[in-house]
Amino acid sequence: MQLDKNAALIVIDLQKGIVRVPTARPATEIVERAARLAHAFRERHLPVVLVNVSGPPSGRTEAGPHRFSLPPDWTELVLELNQQPGDYLVTKQRVGAFTGTSLDDYLRQHGVTQVVLAGISTSTGVESTGRSGFDLGYNVTFVVDAVTDRDADSHRHSIEKVFPRFGEIATTEEVLARLEQRN
Repeated sequence: MQLDKNAALIVIDLQKGIVRVPTARPATEIVERAARLAHAFRERHLPVVLVNVSGPPSGRTEAGPHRFSLPPDWTELVLELNQQPGDYLVTKQRVGAFTGTSLDDYLRQHGVTQVVLAGISTSTGVESTGRSGFDLGYNVTFVVDAVTDRDADSHRHSIEKVFPRFGEIATTEEVLARLEQRN
């Protein structure tokens, strides 16, 4: 994997309401890896984008109605991410972080050419954000050991079949090593 000079980390939906849901790989591992990545990006003054979702999008799906109430802390980012004043917070109401938000404008204003993605859920929020990033012309890197999904088969399918079509695959250690080489 390559790391552009102007790369940004985008952490998808590591919020209290989502990390509580059982996942294929333990959410605690995903949070720990994402926190390490965020720390390393911040140390190098590279953009860190923290994404949360405030509710479901409108519209009918086969999964059923999307009208339900959420606990008050549902949207709060997990403390382990150590949100900093310089981080960019994106609150979305769609699956991907680009649709209906100012994320693309923010990244372009900062000269970002590559997005590095981590978070939950592999087959929805992470995949959708990666696809949109690719469509918008960004180089995309999926950090495959820093993502998980509620469904193991969906997780595996995204990593093995979908992600290679839209970007590069890397591990947390590979991204950290590339960042370290910049020093």
